[in-house]
Amino acid sequence: MAKKRIVVTGMGIVSCFGTDVDHFYEQLLAGKSGIVPIEGFDCSAYPTRFAGAIRNFDTGDYMDKKQARRVDPFIRYTMVSGKKALEDAGINAEELAKLDKKRCGIIIGSGMGGMSVFYDGVETILSKGFKRLTPFFVPYIITNMGGALLAIDTGFMGPNFSISTACATSNYCIHAAAEQIREGKADLMLCGGVEAPITPIGLAGFVAIGALSTRNDAPEKAHRPWDRQRDGFVMGEGAGVLVLESLEHALARGAPILAEYLGGSVNCDAYHITSPREDGAGVSVCIEEAIADAEVKKEDVNYINAHATATLAGDLCEVEAIKKVFGSQCKDIKMNATKSMIGHCLGAAGGLEAIATIKAIETGMLHPTINIEDPEPALGDIDIIPNVAKPHTVNVALSNSFGFGGHNSTLVFAPYRGK
Repeated sequence: MAKKRIVVTGMGIVSCFGTDVDHFYEQLLAGKSGIVPIEGFDCSAYPTRFAGAIRNFDTGDYMDKKQARRVDPFIRYTMVSGKKALEDAGINAEELAKLDKKRCGIIIGSGMGGMSVFYDGVETILSKGFKRLTPFFVPYIITNMGGALLAIDTGFMGPNFSISTACATSNYCIHAAAEQIREGKADLMLCGGVEAPITPIGLAGFVAIGALSTRNDAPEKAHRPWDRQRDGFVMGEGAGVLVLESLEHALARGAPILAEYLGGSVNCDAYHITSPREDGAGVSVCIEEAIADAEVKKEDVNYINAHATATLAGDLCEVEAIKKVFGSQCKDIKMNATKSMIGHCLGAAGGLEAIATIKAIETGMLHPTINIEDPEPALGDIDIIPNVAKPHTVNVALSNSFGFGGHNSTLVFAPYRGK
C-alpha cells in the first residue's frame, strides 16, 4: 500500500527577527546576526552575556491580554506561531469552522518548558512561602500546555501531545505528526517546537557545563559553526511551527502547498549524556533511515540544513556522519547552519530550521553560514555557504537535529511534485 503523501501548507514563527516568515528568511539571506546582549535580567557577572533573544514581543490579537500576561513566554510563543501557521495555510475563522476538528491535531514540544514561571515560583516559595505560589504554577511550566491551550482556542480534538528530546524536540514532533497523518489518524497537524530558556537559571545551566561561547566583545561573531576558532554555542529562543496535511486534504480545500514532507527518522546514540558518538555512527544511521523512509536516492539529496551547534565535538561528528553516508557525493551537497545567525534555540531549533529549509526550497536561495574565517579542514568538499548567500535549486533537502542524551532526528523535504 502506497504511503500517504504529506505536504507543508503553512508556517508560523517567533524569532529574534520577529514573527514574519518572509522577513525571517530575508534576514538570514542577508547574513544578519540576531545575537544581542541580554537585557531581560542582570547577567553582568556571567561569563556569557548575550543570546539570540526576542525583544519587545507582543502577542497582538493572538491571545487574550490577561492570559498572555500570566503564562510563560514559551506558551505565548506557541500560541502566536501556531495561529500564524494556520493563517499562512489559508485557514481563517471561516475555514477553521469547516475543518473536521476531530481529525486535526497538535504536536508542539519544548525541551525545557516554562522556565520563567518555574524560576519565579521557586523565588516566591523561598522568599514568601508556599502559600503565595500561584495556582497556575504547574499548568504553565509543563511542556504540553502550549499545544493544549492552542487546541482549546482552535477546537482541534485530534492527536495532541508534546515530545521532549532536548535539542531534537522539534524534529521529533514533526516526524510524529507526519506519522499520525500516514497512519490515517489525522488529516491536518500543527507541529514543531518552542523554547524560552533565556532566564538566569537557563543561562547559568549552560554556563555550568561549559557549552556557551564567551565572545562578549563581539556577540554577533560568537556562533561559528565549523570554524576552527569556535568556542561554544549561543543560546537562542523562539518557536517554529508547520502545518502538515495529507495531500488529498490539502487539495480538497485548495490549500497553498509550500513543499512536500517525504519522510524522516529518529534514533538514539545510546552513548553519553551530552556528547555525540565521535564516529557519528548514530547520526549516519539516522540519515540513512530517513532517506530510506523518504524513498529517495542518496544522489537526489543536494542540500542539508545542519544541526551545527558550533561546539568543538558536535560539529565534526555531524560532518563525519555526512561523509560516511554520502562519500564522494559530498562535493555535490551544499550545507548551511541557521544557528550561526539566530543561535541555538534548543527545543525550537528544528522548527525554525525546518522553516529555513522550506524557504530555501521555495526561493532557490540558500542563506549563508556566517562567521566562517578559518573553516575546519575536515569539511573536505562540502560547501557550507560561507558568509554569502547562494542560489541553489534544491532537489531533496535534509534537516538535522540532535539532542543531549543522544537523540537524533533527520527530516526530508522536497519541492511539491504535483498530483
